[in-house]
Amino acid sequence: MNSEKPNTEQEFKDVMAECRTLFVKKLHDYSASWRILRPQSLTDQLFIKAKRIRSIEIKHCSKIDEGIRPEFIALINYGIIGLIQLEKGFTDTVDISNDEAINLYDRFANEALQLMLKKNHDYDEAWRSMRVSSYTDFILTKIQRVKELEDINGNALVSEGIDANYMDIINYAVFGAIKTYDK
Repeated sequence: MNSEKPNTEQEFKDVMAECRTLFVKKLHDYSASWRILRPQSLTDQLFIKAKRIRSIEIKHCSKIDEGIRPEFIALINYGIIGLIQLEKGFTDTVDISNDEAINLYDRFANEALQLMLKKNHDYDEAWRSMRVSSYTDFILTKIQRVKELEDINGNALVSEGIDANYMDIINYAVFGAIKTYDK
C-alpha cells in the first residue's frame, strides 16, 4: 500500500495542464469562438455539463461513450472562459488572438490554484473525504447562484459575485477530475 501523502497542489496542476492542453487544441481548431457567448449562454453551457454529470451519477450509465471526467474537464475550461468573458465582455466577432486567449487562460488558472491553496489550507484537505456527487451538487448550486445574479444584473446585497462562483466551479471540478482519474 502506498503511504505517501497526496500532493494536492501537484494533482491540481496536473489536471490544469490536461485542461490547458485541450483548451489550446480547441483554440487551434476553432480560435476563440467562445468570445461570442453572452453570459447567460455560458451559464447554460456550464449547466448542461453539470446536469450530464448528475444524470450519469444517478442513472449509473450513459449512452454516450464518455464518462463524467470529461465533463469535469469541460466545466474547468468553461469556468475559465467565463472569467475571461466577465473581464472582457462578449463580442460579435473573435477579437483576441490565440496567444492572448492562452495568456488569459493561464492567469485565471493560476488564480484558481492560489484560491484552492488558501481554502485547502483552511479546510485541511476536507475535499478528499467528500463524495464526487457532492462536487456535482455544489457546482449545480453555484450555477444556480450565477443565474440568480445574472437575473438581478449582479446587484447582490451580501453575496459573492459571479467571478467567485466561477472560481468555486473550477475548483470543485478539479477535485472531481482528480477523484475520477483512472489510475
